[in-house]
Amino acid sequence: MQVTGIAQRNAWRTRTDPPVEQVRPGLWSVPVPIPDNPLRYTLCYLFTGDAGLLVVDPGWDTDAGWAALEQGLKAAGAVPGDVTGILATHVHPDHHGMSARLREASGAWVAMHPAERDSLPARVWRAEGSNSTDQSWLLEMGVPAGAGVELVRNAEGMVPFMSMPEPDLLLEDGDTVPLPGRRLTAVWTPGHTPGHLCLYERDEDVLLTGDHVLPRISPNIGLHPFSPEPPLGIYLESLERTARYGSAEALPAHEYRFRGLASRAGTLRSHHEDRCTEILTVVGALGAATTWQVAERLTWSRGWEAVHGMMRRAALAETLAHLALLVERGRLARKRAGKGTGVLYMCA
Repeated sequence: MQVTGIAQRNAWRTRTDPPVEQVRPGLWSVPVPIPDNPLRYTLCYLFTGDAGLLVVDPGWDTDAGWAALEQGLKAAGAVPGDVTGILATHVHPDHHGMSARLREASGAWVAMHPAERDSLPARVWRAEGSNSTDQSWLLEMGVPAGAGVELVRNAEGMVPFMSMPEPDLLLEDGDTVPLPGRRLTAVWTPGHTPGHLCLYERDEDVLLTGDHVLPRISPNIGLHPFSPEPPLGIYLESLERTARYGSAEALPAHEYRFRGLASRAGTLRSHHEDRCTEILTVVGALGAATTWQVAERLTWSRGWEAVHGMMRRAALAETLAHLALLVERGRLARKRAGKGTGVLYMCA
């Protein structure tokens, strides 16, 4: 893998903000800060066309984020009112959070994949109901009494998620983004979320990878209470599709630009296979284990004891996704230990 965003990587290493950069003619990279998050910023992208301006992943909705986006637009010779289209690679708030604010300021359309629309938190929360489902999920994970308090999603914690807007335009795999003068194609890459989109710009040979492929970290692939289906097998298939864009420069939503998509996709596949092997070893040693018991014994970059709150919830969801894949492959079996208890996993 070859790092192409040198200034971005240097900023990442020194924990400073990377600059607004013109990556190609009419294509800018704009860092938008994420509050209280180790990822620190989302790389928003601006595309100019013959008649219009597209913003991809406006970022988290804060005043600091809005100021950063305005600075990026100014570098491109524009203001928020010039924006004609907003595209969300997926509906996490560090990507889609500022879409409503930007649409109100510009009148731009908002686009995403149909599966992503269906997974908008406001839709899911209203349809499925919330705390009871969440508590049941934590119980199935085998979360010990008292340990689940920091992991529960309640109405207050969902506020940043609930105001994210519905789309005006749905983009299926292979659809052309309506930006005249650009050959920009939607590439459906489910896994991180059900409707995650990458975007391929043919003339410049660049692939905006969102959170699907990042240069240094593995994106969270988690099985959550409202997931439509186990995501890890789907994600591994999506990586195979991404590897076909081997000549393209990758423009991710975090960290820095790079080349070598096929190599990086292979590394990510290997990472998940290694994690599956580690889980089989843990389950084999325990004989039978809940998701919690497996997760607390796995290798985490910060160590399990240092992972708290929503980061611990994400780690549990990621562990569950690997357990589900191993069940699909026939390597593990699952059973409920008893009424009101967690689900146990054992070697098949």
